Amino acid sequence: MALPSSLPAFARHIILRRRPVGVPTQDCFALSQTPMPRPGQGQMLVRMLVGSVDPAIRGFLDDRPSYLPPVALGAPVNGMSLGQIVESHHPDWPVGDHVRVFATWSDHFVIGPDALGLERVTPAANVPLRSYMGALGPVGLTAWVGLFAVGEAKAGETVLVSAAAGATGSTVVQLAKAAGCRVVGIAGGAHKARVLHELGADAVVDYRALERDLGAALDAAAPEGFDVYFDNIGGPTLDAVLPRMRERGRIPLCGMIAQYNDADHPYGVQNLWKMVVKRLTMRGFLTYDYAERLGEAQAMLDRLHKAGRLRPLENVHHGFERLPEAFIALMQGTTTGKTLVEIA
Repeated sequence: MALPSSLPAFARHIILRRRPVGVPTQDCFALSQTPMPRPGQGQMLVRMLVGSVDPAIRGFLDDRPSYLPPVALGAPVNGMSLGQIVESHHPDWPVGDHVRVFATWSDHFVIGPDALGLERVTPAANVPLRSYMGALGPVGLTAWVGLFAVGEAKAGETVLVSAAAGATGSTVVQLAKAAGCRVVGIAGGAHKARVLHELGADAVVDYRALERDLGAALDAAAPEGFDVYFDNIGGPTLDAVLPRMRERGRIPLCGMIAQYNDADHPYGVQNLWKMVVKRLTMRGFLTYDYAERLGEAQAMLDRLHKAGRLRPLENVHHGFERLPEAFIALMQGTTTGKTLVEIA
């Protein structure tokens, strides 16, 4: 069967060349190509348009169990992708549809209707397609699920967000403000602190500029403590926050970026006994565990964005081959907002 005339003869992939030790480096990855894959009965061929670069990918690169199997050496790296169906053998997923799905770093890939996280995307007028991979997509859904479904944040409560200038954190800040919460963000650097104030944070703890320990800075920012801590970091930051939670506080665990680059030496949290003293709830979550609530979440994201109350915070790279570079910058902690790669 001949390829459709608009398709190239080969698909490109970013493969895992060697497993990283610490922060990934460029030589961990390589660009490869294979003959263009063809969809079988009931399958679709998707052309990647926007690649998502997320801290969770770092965990897939180690040869250890995670919530998904590790990437094999020589195999394409896993990641969320937003693309367009260019060939289809499934009546419910026609050519031309935009889809969001957990796939691989491949500029063309084949999926079935049961692919992880598969969703149809209908872009609104004047909204960049990439936003549906960020604040109006998985990032926004993760922020909403953690803050409301797990954290049960309510108007009048005080919410603390770590990695608050990152993709998920910056969205949580805005959602919490829209819900009537007082919001404190933790971030590193004057630029990130300034961005968070622009997004509506009531206070920002710049850990790079601390003249005293983190606990004292948190006390100054919220003397009465926190009702919800949206944790993207774990490690010593979680340790500092636990004694400062209010009774019956909630801690949604979204990520543990403090140890992603050194998973062999996890930090031992010392203040877990505060969970008992304060009757706290701490729960890890994955967004799609709450599939029945994602329609509600998406509606709120769209509504706030249309009203100008949700600003997608993005740093955008261009070109398929830039995926490793963008990921390395993310894991070095130099980025602000959601890291995305638009594919030419």
